[in-house]
Amino acid sequence: MLEAFLWGAFGASALLVGALVAYLAPLSRGLVATIMALGAGLLIGSVAFELIDEALKTADVALVGAFTLLGAATFTLGDWLLERRGGGDRKDSEGAQADGSPLAIVFGSVLDGIPESFVLGLTVLQGQVSVALLVGIVLSNFPEGLSSSSGLRAAGWPLARVARMWLVVLLVSAVSAAAGYALLDPASGSGGAIAQGFAAGALLAMVADTMLPESYEVEKVRTGSLVAVGLSIALVLSAL
Repeated sequence: MLEAFLWGAFGASALLVGALVAYLAPLSRGLVATIMALGAGLLIGSVAFELIDEALKTADVALVGAFTLLGAATFTLGDWLLERRGGGDRKDSEGAQADGSPLAIVFGSVLDGIPESFVLGLTVLQGQVSVALLVGIVLSNFPEGLSSSSGLRAAGWPLARVARMWLVVLLVSAVSAAAGYALLDPASGSGGAIAQGFAAGALLAMVADTMLPESYEVEKVRTGSLVAVGLSIALVLSAL
């Protein structure tokens, strides 16, 4: 479990690195959007190769599909509630966070990080951390930390305050990875498959709700091809 905790912390540390880059050496929006689209493809591949495929070994398609939908609905509901409370613009790089609630921004970032970290814990349980998933998490967290922190910088937040926020998210992500290690045991039969399906749905909803729109806003029609490249990379890495 400690190993899962440490890998979760490592994946989430890309948020803090993105924040430091935003304050010290900002990158172009185009590069950030490209990284985000590639990360989205990698995470989609991880859902297919690490979660759904594994869940179907111990449960039927209907059960896995039902809990995948439930996981997606749960994430969407949480995202909707946080948006109503001022966390909807947490990834805006233009400073729209100035009109939102700092607490909602933190909770929104935590919500984004839980599904991917939860799944990361499963891969550690299966024998070794998934390289495809880990790369996908880094490529999703780095631009999230960069984009969100750029907006928070424009909104007047000092670097120390932003760093503290990401450290909280990092800790929650590490705990989520440890929880995934403890709860997503494939040997637990249908119970493990239910947890895997739920996590898969939540992760897919996170990608669709928070990563793809941000990327498409900049990359437009190139977004689909970049996501496909990320998915192809996930396929290659999963075969290693």
